[in-house]
Amino acid sequence: MDHYLPEGLQIHTGCRIRTRDDLRRAMRDGEILSAAALLCDEVHNLHVSIDGISGLIPREEAALGVADGSVRDIAILTRVGKTVCCKVTDIPPDGDVLLSRAAAQREARDYLTATLRPGDILPAVVTSLTGFGAFCDIGCGVTALLGIENVSVARIAHTRDRFREGQQIYAVVRSVDRALGRVSLSHKELLGTWEENAARFRAGQTVPGIVRSVKDYGVFVELTPNLSGLADPAPDLKPGDGVSVYLKSIRPGQGKIKLAVIGRLAEDALPRREFEYTRTSGRLESWHYREADGPLTVF
Repeated sequence: MDHYLPEGLQIHTGCRIRTRDDLRRAMRDGEILSAAALLCDEVHNLHVSIDGISGLIPREEAALGVADGSVRDIAILTRVGKTVCCKVTDIPPDGDVLLSRAAAQREARDYLTATLRPGDILPAVVTSLTGFGAFCDIGCGVTALLGIENVSVARIAHTRDRFREGQQIYAVVRSVDRALGRVSLSHKELLGTWEENAARFRAGQTVPGIVRSVKDYGVFVELTPNLSGLADPAPDLKPGDGVSVYLKSIRPGQGKIKLAVIGRLAEDALPRREFEYTRTSGRLESWHYREADGPLTVF
């Protein structure tokens, strides 16, 4: 599967592609190459460089689905300045080498949908963020949807509250539709159980958090993406606000954390949170958030 990593995560091909003879060998072997997208011209052909060798990816070959109209040209424009996967299709005596990104994507899609199983853990790169989910590159520009409800246990209003475009993450396969060539992902199962997250804190500490929900009976504050606690009602707080909170109690038997809001925090005062994954490879057979719950997700 390492052959079909997300674009930009593959081993750089420049070390073995230095001449046109190297490109002929790559074309003969059907090798997938990495290239730097330099510009998109006025008719949406993609101009690339493979370690100094100029290449051209015609518009219809620049993204799988462009030729039949199922994918818009924005999929081409957004690759400028980034790495693309491609296969060599022709090497004329003079001028640019002709390449196809769509061919690399088609091969990766067919392989991934044929071999992936629910529960498989794989690296991914976030490519776009929406209110209903994040689209992620799971191999050679092949995208899979990570639904917002599967991002983390702590609920968020928009996927940009958790991710940024271009971010490298790990995800777990939720389902595979082989007929349609589609894969759906989940993420929260890799961020730890309630017990694993709660073990990072102790009662009596004061820590930063993010308000995720405001109710009449209290305020839910996220301590980690998979752990929230409940504070007493506080005036003028809204989802997304940064706060400092005092940990009044941690109750493992009930799976609850009681908090007290100490004060507001400016946005730039919140520490940047990198994901602390509990698994980054292999396969999950099942997952439960709290020990008392039993399996919540069975793959």
